[in-house]
Amino acid sequence: MSRTHKQAGSTQELTGWEVHPLTPDRWHDLEKLFGERGAYSGCWCMWWRVSGRQFFAQRGQQNKESFKQVVESGEVPGILGYAEDEPVGWCAIAPRDAHMRLREERVCIFKKVDNQPVWTITCFFVARACRHRGVMPRLLAGAIEYAASQGAKIIEGYPLDPQFKPVATNSAYTGILAVFQKAGFVEVLRRHEGRPIMRYFVGEEVRQHDEG
Repeated sequence: MSRTHKQAGSTQELTGWEVHPLTPDRWHDLEKLFGERGAYSGCWCMWWRVSGRQFFAQRGQQNKESFKQVVESGEVPGILGYAEDEPVGWCAIAPRDAHMRLREERVCIFKKVDNQPVWTITCFFVARACRHRGVMPRLLAGAIEYAASQGAKIIEGYPLDPQFKPVATNSAYTGILAVFQKAGFVEVLRRHEGRPIMRYFVGEEVRQHDEG
């Protein structure tokens, strides 16, 4: 058993942190992290990638198979976080157009802000034993770094604002507002009081520093 799981419930910061894109050779690590329930009740991170009807029709094993096909196609749908070689966290990040649900106009609170190309962060999942130990901020930092390495200029997220809605695991899967703010995201629009649309502008801090 790894040190990560020996410290279940601990608030001690994790050590040996690494982040890697989810590629086919890391699929078994994602399976291990998501467990039999597929992260959030059989979601397997397909909620944003298919229509609502299709999602519920294939919930569970079929969602798992669909997501595996995405990974095996060569597309990288997100990053895995590791502590001492143990998978402990997941962050879904990809170009906005990879997410069918975001392309549907009826998803009114998250529809396009403008026509600029953006990458979107749609989901976080942290192993139960490692929650409240700083995993989400590290995943977010890794997601920014990965998207920037792939040419992203704008990264978008839809975190929960706790002052309007209590934070629970199943409601905060898109992230927490304060975590995004500390990472350098700024609010650009809010169509629902508890769900701001946040953006990170790659290279902006560098330009501001140069100009100063």
